Amino acid sequence: MAEILIVEDDENIARMIEATLSMVGYRCDGCADGSEAVRRILEGSYDLILLDVMLPGMDGFEILTKIKNKGTPVIFLTALQDVGDKVKGLRLGAEDYIVKPFEAVELLARIEVVLRRTNAGRQQLAYDGILVDLQKHVVTKNGERVPLTPKEFDVLVFFMQNVDIAITRERLMAAIWGYEFEGESRTVDIHVQQVRRKLNLKGKLVTIPKLGYCLESR
Repeated sequence: MAEILIVEDDENIARMIEATLSMVGYRCDGCADGSEAVRRILEGSYDLILLDVMLPGMDGFEILTKIKNKGTPVIFLTALQDVGDKVKGLRLGAEDYIVKPFEAVELLARIEVVLRRTNAGRQQLAYDGILVDLQKHVVTKNGERVPLTPKEFDVLVFFMQNVDIAITRERLMAAIWGYEFEGESRTVDIHVQQVRRKLNLKGKLVTIPKLGYCLESR
């Protein structure tokens, strides 16, 4: 699972973000100082940085400038609502810019979009005889090709990237259909059922009553 650095000097906000991310299986580190954040990012191997703009020691824009060559994706989380600040952050190379306050489900959805996009260099996923070629959008089971619709493909990939993690319908809906999707959760259920049937995942892609689903490794 992805490892995320939270650079935030408001202790309550940092704790809330960490609790949200840990609840769905992300590994998290925290940092409250800009200069220290630069050191950790350059010396570490994080999959994503959640970066506040107004920080002691060095602001978020300067941090991004100093770590840009590292190539680690950055999402700004900031109270700065001015369009000019947002444009500046994106032009510096941030993947996204989220204004506080924000809903936990929105944060998770946008993190997942960025991680899927920046992990595009990873070519294949494997699980119990299933091989997914992310670049070619090809799925095989025990060597035989399995035809999936684009959304079914995305659902399968999401579960394979989150093995043994309970996924709520809301989280899956936000990650695959988008945060603004206004369809019914039944849409999610139908796609999961199709993936389970086509890839013979009965007993492995399990339903968690009143919550969602989990692709189990056992």
